[in-house]
Amino acid sequence: MDLATALKDRAIERTGLEEFGDPSYQDGLERLVWSLDREAFLSDSGRIAHESQIVETLSQRLQIEDWYRRHPEIEHEEIVAPLIGLGLPRTGSTAFSCLLGEDPNARSLRTWEVISPLPPPEKATENSDPRIEQARQAIAHLDGFAPRLRTMLPTSATSPQECHTIMAYDFKSHAYVSQARIPTYLDWLVHEADLVPTYRYVKRTLKLLQWRCPSGRWRLKNPSHILFIDALDKVFPDAVFWMTHRNIASVIPSCADLHYELTQGYAEDTDKAYIARSNQEVWEIGMRRLLAFRDAGNEARFIDILFEEFQRDPFPSIERLYAFLGEDLTDETRARMAAWRASTPRGQHGGHTYDPAEFSIDLKDLSETFAFYHERFGDLAAH
Repeated sequence: MDLATALKDRAIERTGLEEFGDPSYQDGLERLVWSLDREAFLSDSGRIAHESQIVETLSQRLQIEDWYRRHPEIEHEEIVAPLIGLGLPRTGSTAFSCLLGEDPNARSLRTWEVISPLPPPEKATENSDPRIEQARQAIAHLDGFAPRLRTMLPTSATSPQECHTIMAYDFKSHAYVSQARIPTYLDWLVHEADLVPTYRYVKRTLKLLQWRCPSGRWRLKNPSHILFIDALDKVFPDAVFWMTHRNIASVIPSCADLHYELTQGYAEDTDKAYIARSNQEVWEIGMRRLLAFRDAGNEARFIDILFEEFQRDPFPSIERLYAFLGEDLTDETRARMAAWRASTPRGQHGGHTYDPAEFSIDLKDLSETFAFYHERFGDLAAH
C-alpha cells in the first residue's frame, strides 16, 4: 500500500467517515507525500509530525463533507465581496490583519477555528468556545518548539489566521512549502496545479464556518494568493484587496528566516541557501502575476499600504481602507484596534534579527531582480 493511501485509511479509521468529496485533493496529496518522503530530509520525529498533520487535514476534510451531507442547507450560504489581504510576506500584513480583526462587524478566520473548525462555531459561544483555550495551549507548545516565532508573528488564539490552512484541505497550499524542503511539490504547485478547486473548497469551508456564526463581510489574508490570483478571482470575483509593501531587502531575508525556523526542527539537514533561493524565485513569480492581474482592469479593486507608515501609526492607513470600502470606522472598532496595538507592541518578545549572508543572499542581485516592483510602487516599496 502506498503512503498516501495509508494516511487516508488512518483518517477514515479515526473519524469513521469515508467520503472525501471532490477528488481534486488527490493529486496534491500524492505529490506532497512523495516530496516529503524523498526530498525533505526529515528526521524520524519530523516524519511522524508531517504524517500526523496530513492525517489531521484529511480528517477535517472528511468531517466537512459529513456536515454538508447532514445539512445540505449550508450550501445556500453566500460569501459576499470578501476583503482579502495579499502581497509579499513579511510586510506587516499579519499585524494589519489583526487590527482589522478587531472590528466586531466583520468576520475573520480565527486561529482557534482554523485549528479545530468542527463542529462549526456558534454565535452565542464564539467568545467562550473551549477550543479557544485549546488553541492557546497549541500556541504555547509551538512557542516551546520554535521560540523565535514569537518575535516574527503576533499570533493569539483569537487573532486572524491565513487562508493557507484551509487551502491545505485540497492539498494545494504554500503552507507545506514553508514547513519542509519539497522542491518537486513546490514546482508543481506554482507552475502546474489548478487552484480553482482549492478556492472552491476554501469557499465551502467559509460557508460552514459562518453558517451558525454569521457576521459582516469576510476579511481574509494570505500572501501566497498572489501566486494564484487568477484562480482566486474566478471563485471570488467580487473580492477587493489590500496590499502591504516593504523594501525587498527586508522581505526576502525575513521570509527565509521564518521558513528556516519552521523547518529546522523537523529536518536532519536544512539548506539555508535553498530556502532563500526558492523564496526569491517564488515571490518574484507571484508579484509579476499580481501586477499583470492589476493591469488587466483590476487596479480599482486594490488599496496599497506602506509598512513603515503603518508601523508608526496604523490609523491613517485604516481610515483610507474604510473609506475605500465605504464602511464606517466606528468609535468602538477604533478603540478595540487601539487596545490591540497597545497590548501587542512590535518587539514585545524581542526583535526579529537575521543576517542575509547566512542565507547566501546577495542584496544587490535581490534589488535588481525586484526592480520592477520597486519601480512600480516607488516610495511604497522603498522603505
